[in-house]
This record gives sequence, C-alpha cells and structure tokens, in this order.
Amino acid sequence: MHRSINVIAAVGLALGGTLGMAGAMVTQQNVQAILWAIDGSGLVMAAAMLATKYFRAGNDVVAGGFLVFAIGEGVILLSAPAAGLAGSIPAFAAGTALWATALLLISVPKLFTMPIRILGILSAVLFIVTAARIFWGEPLQPTSTPLPTYAYPVLVATFVGWIWTLWRETDSK
Repeated sequence: MHRSINVIAAVGLALGGTLGMAGAMVTQQNVQAILWAIDGSGLVMAAAMLATKYFRAGNDVVAGGFLVFAIGEGVILLSAPAAGLAGSIPAFAAGTALWATALLLISVPKLFTMPIRILGILSAVLFIVTAARIFWGEPLQPTSTPLPTYAYPVLVATFVGWIWTLWRETDSK
C-alpha cells in the first residue's frame, strides 16, 4: 500500500512541477490555463496522498503541512486558471500564503534530509514575501518577476527532493 501511495504522490509532484513551470513560461492564456489546471490537480492529489501517508506514520505536523499545501493549491487551482493572470491575483495571494505555511510545516521537522528542508524553507520565505507584497497592495501576477517567478524553481527543487525521498523508500521495500 505504501509503495502505491509513494508512486501516485511522486507522479503528482512530477506532473505538478513540470507543468507548473511550463505554464509559467508560455504566453498563450488558454494553454497556460490548461497546463496550470493539470499541474494543480496533480499537486492536490499528491499532497492529499502524502498527508494520508505521513498521518498514518505518526508525522502529524508534516501531514498537516501537506494538507495545508493541498488547500492552498486548491484555492489557486479553483480560480486562477479560469480567471486569467490579472483576475487571479487575490486567489494567488491566498494560495501562496498557504503554500508558505505548508512548506514550513513540512520542512521544519526533521523528516526530510537537510538539503530538502533548506529548499522548502527557502521556498516558503520566497512565497511569504510574494503573498505579503500582494496583500500590501502590489498587483503581482503569478508570472511577475523577480517574485514569484524565481520562487518556482526552488519549489520544484523541493518537489524533486520529496520525489527522491519517496522513490528511495519504494526501492528499499
């Protein structure tokens, strides 16, 4: 059972990271919306599976972090792709604030290796700054530079670390 959870979660994280980055690079709004909708669906699925996995293992804080991540991704997923970049700013601010909270809950406990935890914390800080700037009144879109655009590769690198951890567990069983 744990092996299938690991595989499903790894696939969701890989889809989310790959299609999320691709969506940030394309300029055609319809293509971007489709990529981000699939990205978000994969990440919600992966985070829900990981919340279940880590809750059952007794890692409640990390499990809660993945649950908060799923909620944050759901907030962004439910409105951002259909609303367009400018229309998605409020949901994006709320979602990135939840991402940051989730990344801290996942990364502070000593479950993952130190490099993965550092990437998660760095990603959280970048998304805290992004959310704070939007809440302060700056109209940052999901594709604004330097933030949040430069935060995405750090988030995806965190996903790669989580995937590596999941595969390592799958191989040892």
